[in-house]
Order: sequence, then C-alpha cells, then structure tokens
Amino acid sequence: MVEYSGNIRQPLLDSRKLLAFATLARCGSFSNTARELFLTQSAVSHAIKSLEDELGCRLFDRHGRRAQLTESGRHLLAHAARILDEMQLARADLKALDRPEARRLFEPRQKIAGR
Repeated sequence: MVEYSGNIRQPLLDSRKLLAFATLARCGSFSNTARELFLTQSAVSHAIKSLEDELGCRLFDRHGRRAQLTESGRHLLAHAARILDEMQLARADLKALDRPEARRLFEPRQKIAGR
C-alpha cells in the first residue's frame, strides 16, 4: 500500500500555474501560451507573476512578448514536468480501472514521498 507522508510545511504549488509555466517555457511566448491554454494573455501573465511571487524568484526574463527561462526557471521546469506527468498518469490510471484489460498497464508507483 502506498502511503502519503502528510509532511507539508509550505503551501502547495497550483497545478494551473505550473501548466501555464511549463507551456510558456515550451512556447516562449505569452500570446502563444494563452492561445494554447484558451486563456487571455493577461491571465497567463498573472499566473506567472503569482508563481514567481510565491516562490520568491524570477522564472523568466521577459523580452517584449517573448520569455526566456532563468536558471531558477530551468530548475523548476524539471520539477513541473514530473509533477504534470504524474498528474496525467494518475488520471489515466483511474480511467483504466473502468477497463479491466488495461488495469495492468498502470501499476502504481511504490512510494511517492522522498523522491
């Protein structure tokens, strides 16, 4: 059985902000990110600014409408990619429960805490 340690000392990161962050890192453009996520450019900008404020560091260098990852941003991107992948795997795993033939495809990982 997989157990959650429950050891949270700081607020969790918002998955919508992480998705905006990862998409902006890939697209490099606020307008393209907004289009891809069906958001306004202002909403993307606010999400990134809020994430930067929460983390206490700049994640992007902004050049007009273009954005380039800072060193902190590159570090966060590695974490964000794993987090977003895990979220997709969780959804796929639960969906597979409805299809008995697919159940063995998504074996839960053993202990998530302490990676």
